[in-house]
Amino acid sequence: MSYLGVGVSPGNVPVYHGTNLKVIDRRVRVAELVLRCLICGLSVLAAVLVGTDTQIKEIFTIQKKARFTDMKALVFLVAANGITAAYSLVQGLRCVVGMVRGSVLFSKPLALAIFSGDQALAYLNVAAVGAAAQSAAFAKLGQTKLQWMVICNMYGKFCNQIGEGIAVSLLVSICMVGLSCISAFGLFRLYGSNKAKNNSGW
Repeated sequence: MSYLGVGVSPGNVPVYHGTNLKVIDRRVRVAELVLRCLICGLSVLAAVLVGTDTQIKEIFTIQKKARFTDMKALVFLVAANGITAAYSLVQGLRCVVGMVRGSVLFSKPLALAIFSGDQALAYLNVAAVGAAAQSAAFAKLGQTKLQWMVICNMYGKFCNQIGEGIAVSLLVSICMVGLSCISAFGLFRLYGSNKAKNNSGW
């Protein structure tokens, strides 16, 4: 017996039929597409903010130009954002194609690959933001024990724009964590649906 597309097995285990699975999948796809587009845009913005940031300071008639390549952590941050933007663009196009075709993701290997990719990018972004934030703290506060001077006193504009880039990258990291949860749901619901079917005996 079934009501509203939900079957009940003799063991009172709810079994979700194909129609409900398609509705759930469509909602997940929409949320996933929105997040991927947001991540792609924010990643590009963060990479541009950090990658194009420069400031020239004249010290005793000697001009010193500050750029993001002077700090390896910022190079790592720009690279991480670039990779994330490209990955999100490809995955976003996959979502659009799937929504246009009206197909449902039933492939476990593909779902596992998407989940693994999202997890890897989430870890990459968190690591990049952490490294950049630590370097920015040293530039802002200095380190007297190591005789590291406060750089931001001389390069105020440069430091401010780097801070904005790190803040945007932090938003990217948060979105990537949320996206990882969605891809995890997309993967584990496949195993859950199969388990429910097996328990129903139908």
